[in-house]
Amino acid sequence: MIYDIIFWIAYIALWAAVVRYDVHMFQHNSYRVERYARWWRGGNKHLRSIVIAIFALLCIVTFQMDWLPKAVVMFIIAWREFRTTYKKPLVYTMRVWRLLTTATLLTAAAVGAAIYFLPAYAPTIALALLVLPAVMLAANLVNKPLEAAISRWYYNDAKRILRSMPDLKIIGVTGSFGKTSTKHYLYRILSEKYNVLMTPGNFNTTLGVIRTVREHLKPHHQVFIVEMGAKQVGDIKEICDLVHPTIGIVTAVGEMHLETFHSVENVRRTKFELIDALPEGGLAVVNMDSELIASKPIDHKSALVGYGVKYHDADYRAANIRYTPSETSFDVDYRGELREGYTTHLAGRGNILNLLAAVAVADHLGVSEQLQKRAMRQIEQIEHRLSIKRTAGGVTIIDDAYNSNPTGAKMALEVLHHFSRPADARRIVVTPGFVELGARQAELNRELGRDIAAACDIAVVVNLTNREAISAGLKDAEFPEGQIILADSFAEASATLAQQLRVGDVILYENDLPDSFK
Repeated sequence: MIYDIIFWIAYIALWAAVVRYDVHMFQHNSYRVERYARWWRGGNKHLRSIVIAIFALLCIVTFQMDWLPKAVVMFIIAWREFRTTYKKPLVYTMRVWRLLTTATLLTAAAVGAAIYFLPAYAPTIALALLVLPAVMLAANLVNKPLEAAISRWYYNDAKRILRSMPDLKIIGVTGSFGKTSTKHYLYRILSEKYNVLMTPGNFNTTLGVIRTVREHLKPHHQVFIVEMGAKQVGDIKEICDLVHPTIGIVTAVGEMHLETFHSVENVRRTKFELIDALPEGGLAVVNMDSELIASKPIDHKSALVGYGVKYHDADYRAANIRYTPSETSFDVDYRGELREGYTTHLAGRGNILNLLAAVAVADHLGVSEQLQKRAMRQIEQIEHRLSIKRTAGGVTIIDDAYNSNPTGAKMALEVLHHFSRPADARRIVVTPGFVELGARQAELNRELGRDIAAACDIAVVVNLTNREAISAGLKDAEFPEGQIILADSFAEASATLAQQLRVGDVILYENDLPDSFK
């Protein structure tokens, strides 16, 4: 009898660990079953999930064995899972609590029925529930009508709030990269004249925008900046149908999320859903340095303004760029009229582009050049987005770990390559490469390896996901094998580098993969 009690207590602990992990990864994949299934099939499952599945299968095959050893193993696995920390922890939203509650009720019903009808096989049936994330997916299916009704109510409430503010200026910001930085810079510059609200953090989905409107938008706000993210066609249109922007910024079109978009043309079409949604008399602001924007004609019914650094025919172009270790200065060439003396603490061509987009919108909304320059000097670096820190040991860290893509990585490597440092100091890149690029992932990571070889002295390749492709690119460029470090995690990479760093070394952290990749 005591074995029975120990077994079921251990089972509850292991079940809780497994279902929590499944819900966590489901949240990582935006609660979309097709994305979660793609992740599962893609072999990016955490090792513990595989161990648990094998253990459960063995228990099913040998269910006549003593239950105590099984209970001990279950306790150990559950204990290790609950002690594990994640880069992006599970956020216990109301939806997560509903999922966990429904999963608990479904499991209790299944196990209870087994105990009543098939008592000898009840442990076997209970353990079978651990093999695949069937419980979590079943709970999601059961909850689907309720979640749809709740989402619909929130959506309508957000629309009601927006309708009550007809004078609110709504600006949409989207792009394959640069949209979060542009949002922050625009917020800071427009705040010189207006009372501005922006979507916080990564609230760039329809539900995130709805939550921002319902929880943060107040009658005194004059401008609302909406970051718009997308992983498939129609995502931007869905947000635009809610907020109806009159100004739209497209920061770039690049090879991002090809696993779900399938082609770069689909990426472009989705980003330009923002431009298509603008009314007559609106303003479209687009980055002409992005080849996939500049190479195709843009059909629009609103005013179109282009910006760029390299694109000489852009309406807004950065000229006379000057870098120092502490700041960047440039002039703004607006259709042949030179506006001198813009200064920022931000580094890199990518940040200059983001600032140009903000200047274009600020001009449109009547923010004076003097106020623009004052705000720009005060803009702080955004953490993990090409932010620069200097350690007490004299090492400079360029942190671009938030997210990465082929074009953005090239810009970050430009910053590293031209960064001022002592003659004997090394340039070091630490990266796991790019993900979610579908069939192009290996090719683009191999190209990243070649780019790294041209920009640095030591290359640290983190994680297993892209190790082979990046290493092949380094080899293509005849990068010295002794200057390549392979690490299974950022913690391991940091520990290895700590033993080798010199005063003056510069380290670029380029990308950091989510917990769903190894």
